Amino acid sequence: MTATLNQLTPNKHARILSVGAFRPSNLVTNDDLVEAIDSSDEWIRQRTGIITRQRADAETSVLDMAEGAAREALANAGIEASQLGAVIVSTVTFPFATPSAAAALSGRIGASPAPAFDISAACAGYCYGVAQADALVRSGMAEYVLVVGVEKLSDFIDSTERTISFLLGDGAGAVVIGKSEVPGISPSVWGSEGEKWDTISMTNSLLDLRTLALAAEANPGEKAIAAEGTEKLWPTLRQDGPSVFRWAVWEMAKVAKKALDDAGITSDDLAAFLPHQANMRIIDEMVKQLKIPETVVVARDIAESGNTSAASIPLAMHRVLKENPELSGELALQIGFGAGLVFGAQVVVLP
Repeated sequence: MTATLNQLTPNKHARILSVGAFRPSNLVTNDDLVEAIDSSDEWIRQRTGIITRQRADAETSVLDMAEGAAREALANAGIEASQLGAVIVSTVTFPFATPSAAAALSGRIGASPAPAFDISAACAGYCYGVAQADALVRSGMAEYVLVVGVEKLSDFIDSTERTISFLLGDGAGAVVIGKSEVPGISPSVWGSEGEKWDTISMTNSLLDLRTLALAAEANPGEKAIAAEGTEKLWPTLRQDGPSVFRWAVWEMAKVAKKALDDAGITSDDLAAFLPHQANMRIIDEMVKQLKIPETVVVARDIAESGNTSAASIPLAMHRVLKENPELSGELALQIGFGAGLVFGAQVVVLP
């Protein structure tokens, strides 16, 4: 007779229990950047809506930022790291292919032996992480899951590059996801358009190492070690701006609409809209296409924080709730999209 395998006891629903954030202290204005790209503060504001962006110093690592956001999220959830059933980190700027940032973070915060893994989905990475955490909690594989979006994009910037360098900031946002008596996370709408994978990418550039601020002694084991000489090929971010803009404006509104439909609600039911903080013009156009009412709080964290890729949505959520605490328990639509090209969206109950 064939033995019968034991099965997990599933949970019917999951929700975001808390959010945490880490914002670097270095404030970089448009005026700090314009000379290198032969531009102006006015040009950057008109094209992107960015006034400032926050960037980490050489002594602050990807793990430092992830840890800061994670500890706040855990404290706000009222749980210990040892209770986590999984640690998920979404990032494209951890300087190691292996081991993962999640494994290192798990050790730092005391989450071992929880499984830990990274997601490389750029600006959609956080939404991908939420989809994974939702499934883990509802399946019964984990009681609590930590999802962190973290980027130190300043390590991968060519300051003279005009397509993306002036957009980028650093930071980390984290959420704890656990079981719920009522639906707290809608079905995820996610996917990719891989034929457009090279519209946003890292390309090796010949850079003056002194401009990278990557001193190995600042963070042993995490910083890139400079080779002999003053110049070296270094991966830097670039994008086909017009193509990305058109894709984000026209295609992502469709994804956001499907997320609303799959959640069984309309934009009138939302209290907040948390789009990836890529560009203020993209955000404003999505608001128009989705017919989002003026009563809905729209996250525009990009004005002060810049584009922080995988960290942008949880950072935006953190700011929205700090400025509007009455939104706790209300519905928000979140959507991430970026390099890959990849996308992900869900309607969530705000923590």
